[in-house]
Amino acid sequence: MSELRYVYAVCGSLDAPLAADLTGVAGAAPHVLHHVGLTAVVSPVPAEEFSEDALRRNLESLDWLSDTARAHQRVLGALASVASPLPLRLATVFRDDSGVRAMLEEQAERFRASLDRIDGRVEWGVKVYVEEPEASPDAGSGAGSGARSGQGRTSADSLAAGSGRDYLRRRRAERSGREEVWRRAEGFAQSLHDELSRQAHETCLHPPQNPELARTTGRNILNAAYLVERSTSEAFMEAVDRHKDEQPGLRVELTGPWAAYSFSQPPEERQDGSPASVSEVS
Repeated sequence: MSELRYVYAVCGSLDAPLAADLTGVAGAAPHVLHHVGLTAVVSPVPAEEFSEDALRRNLESLDWLSDTARAHQRVLGALASVASPLPLRLATVFRDDSGVRAMLEEQAERFRASLDRIDGRVEWGVKVYVEEPEASPDAGSGAGSGARSGQGRTSADSLAAGSGRDYLRRRRAERSGREEVWRRAEGFAQSLHDELSRQAHETCLHPPQNPELARTTGRNILNAAYLVERSTSEAFMEAVDRHKDEQPGLRVELTGPWAAYSFSQPPEERQDGSPASVSEVS
């Protein structure tokens, strides 16, 4: 067993062939496999990298995972330009073509229902970040620093009392300012999400991104995906653009169009925790 079958997505049909120069995972060219009225997009991958034991090791390697994810996305991006593919999980692998056919047969009803939901639609991602207000330079200095100098005790005590009151007033003002920033940010994010949701067939709220992992600045308060008709995507993009510079200190990012990653499962099966409102920021 030198090769396995890597499956990227399931489609109903493809209106156009895959590009001849398209390469997928492990540098192999993807091809289609038809069964029970469904189409799986697959490519051969080496067993020494994608067997169960090898995958367990490789998924711990960030470099390997990054390379595989980019190749996976490259194929799905090409598919999304000609169809509405149903993305499968990264590193979905079968022993051979018969295993892929068995999967299509066993899950045919579920696949068809999901393909009907996403047909003619694409996924757009919208994130909102808050640039947290900086503390004043002397906010961290302790009250009464003058009391530690060589001044006389009465003068030092008076100075310390005044400095302490000033320090507490500054801290209260800064805390009030931060609370106001968060209230404004939450209101903006909720309003934007509500507006975009009205233009989407489905929505999905993901947990806020960790700024260190995302390698970006600011605190993420909205991380949402929207399933939008391909034909109305331009209007959706314009709606996001209208709000990009609406509020100082807030950054709005739009990504897509993507294959419907966030909507590959029906809403009742998804564990995205999508509530009716944007998650409150503490």
